[in-house]
Amino acid sequence: MTWKTMIAMAGCGLALSACATPEADVGRNLFAEHCVACHGPAGRGDGPAAADVGRPVPDLTAIASRRGGVFPTVEVMSIIDGYTRAGVGPVVMPEFGLALQGGPMVPYDSGDGVPTPTPAGLVALADYLRSIQD
Repeated sequence: MTWKTMIAMAGCGLALSACATPEADVGRNLFAEHCVACHGPAGRGDGPAAADVGRPVPDLTAIASRRGGVFPTVEVMSIIDGYTRAGVGPVVMPEFGLALQGGPMVPYDSGDGVPTPTPAGLVALADYLRSIQD
């Protein structure tokens, strides 16, 4: 990664953080910290490090439209965490599970009626991604 890319990544992260409001921003701040470099400030796959990835970076604003209008929260959280990617082969996107485990846990019901302790940051990031869908 070049120094220009690193400066651009930091600038994008600061720009998103400056827009934050206290309650709704855990997910936005996590996005700024972990995702903007590749996915860009609007989540469209045009971040400053996207050119260094070697393949197109997904547009995160089109997750629901790629799945018939349904936002697959559990699948998204699993991809971010890295759980479903173990042993899949070469994957460009880093796993963020360990980075998101340091905070509080919240009960999350994935639809089976069983609340499962889940990192609050992971749920917040998935909620933020749901909020930016086209």
